[in-house]
Amino acid sequence: MNGIDREIFLDRRHIAKHLPNTAQSSRLLQKGRSAHVFSDEATLFFVAQAIIEMGIHTGFARGYDRYGLMFTEMIGFRIDPNGSTLPLFYGEVKIDTDNRYHPIPRTRPSGE
Repeated sequence: MNGIDREIFLDRRHIAKHLPNTAQSSRLLQKGRSAHVFSDEATLFFVAQAIIEMGIHTGFARGYDRYGLMFTEMIGFRIDPNGSTLPLFYGEVKIDTDNRYHPIPRTRPSGE
């Protein structure tokens, strides 16, 4: 069975760090970390809904239950601290133990 079959709640605290040109995504770059951002907010919500409806459970890693889905169109990009970018086609929803979730664009499914 695909999709998420339990009630989950959007955790808005993590949204800004996955959107381009926000203070939160810029802060990651300033710390020398790459930022994985969606193309825009509408894409973020589209990806989240698609994963909720059709995502594949990829397991439990680093404290989160994870579901993912590969997209044929670019959904976002990874920005490296040096300014280079990489297009992203994989979306993931992370769900914590309180059933709060947030979507992330990624290069591939998370591993342990």
